[in-house]
Amino acid sequence: MATYIVLSSYTDQGIRTVRDTTKRADAVKELARKMGIETKSIYWTVGKYDVVATFEAPDDASMTALSLALSSAGNIRTQTMRAFTKDEVTGILAKL
Repeated sequence: MATYIVLSSYTDQGIRTVRDTTKRADAVKELARKMGIETKSIYWTVGKYDVVATFEAPDDASMTALSLALSSAGNIRTQTMRAFTKDEVTGILAKL
């Protein structure tokens, strides 16, 4: 499973309905589970991004589908990054 970090910012719609943000997080976890993706963490943050989440997904296509589903609901804009462990980077560096 690959690890992904998702940085999210509220849209105008998302901030208007911010009181529902924890309910939406529960819905995200359930949707991810149905897509074969494990939600590792969800944090509400202060600064440029409002929510930061980590997921483990079987592949880029699955994670992209989840990111598109989340964004299409209209409450957040996302930026998804593939994250690598030290062991994964060690393997990558061995290919240089």
